[in-house]
Amino acid sequence: MSIPVVLCLLLYGFLTPTAGPAGPAAAAFHRLQSLAGEWQGTDDHGMEAHSEFKLGAGRTVVIETLSAMHMEPMLTLYSLDGDSINLAHYCPTNNQPRMRATPSSDPVKVLIFEFTGAGNLADEATGHQHRLVMRFDDDNHITESWTWRANGKDTLMVFHFARQGRP
Repeated sequence: MSIPVVLCLLLYGFLTPTAGPAGPAAAAFHRLQSLAGEWQGTDDHGMEAHSEFKLGAGRTVVIETLSAMHMEPMLTLYSLDGDSINLAHYCPTNNQPRMRATPSSDPVKVLIFEFTGAGNLADEATGHQHRLVMRFDDDNHITESWTWRANGKDTLMVFHFARQGRP
């Protein structure tokens, strides 16, 4: 082959879009991406809460910063991994729980993230976020139910958020 033909084939390969992963996980991740923007709400005790979702690394990660009354902000990263969505949570308690959700249907209405391990966690008796259930109530409302586990006891923290304008 001549050099111009090879260059054209290489250029075609770079410019031709490739299909991304398909299936419920990809659809669920797309739904997470659609959360980009500001969200305002309350917890189950009526205390104010705020969450901001941003996209990063070429839209391959969704970055959530959740601020609730009387708590330091929490940072959570969501990323697609085959047929699942991984979550890495950075907590003011200085541990980093990892969780995984494997959606089974499209459209996804609920994502259930289950604990898979954690960084900087001496043992599971130490307080840490252990589970997240994210419910997509509609395009402008979500509910996040976080399970805090310490010494084998679970405490549920529920946040109800409404979108604040479009990104």
